[in-house]
Amino acid sequence: MQTNLTGHHIEITSSLRGYVTDKLERLERHFDQVSDIHVILSVEKLRHKAEATLHFNGEKVYADDIEEDMYAAIDGLVDKLDRQVKKHKEKITNHHRGSNREL
Repeated sequence: MQTNLTGHHIEITSSLRGYVTDKLERLERHFDQVSDIHVILSVEKLRHKAEATLHFNGEKVYADDIEEDMYAAIDGLVDKLDRQVKKHKEKITNHHRGSNREL
């Protein structure tokens, strides 16, 4: 999984980069086919915004979160992405037990 981290009006420190990568590892536990993640962290006055786009199997998943604290925004972002990835994983899973099903 390749992670791209970009900052708008904020300097990406090593501790912030480490926090984001640790949180995004949670997504790999649920769905290991994620190939690329682009995360954008931005600050406007008192609004800290974290947004991310995941790429897997030719599809994209987007989420964002706005909080007063950057770490809280990252936590909210990862929670939203986690729900969307779980939903996508269940959608592509075949729930039928056998192929010879009688009607």
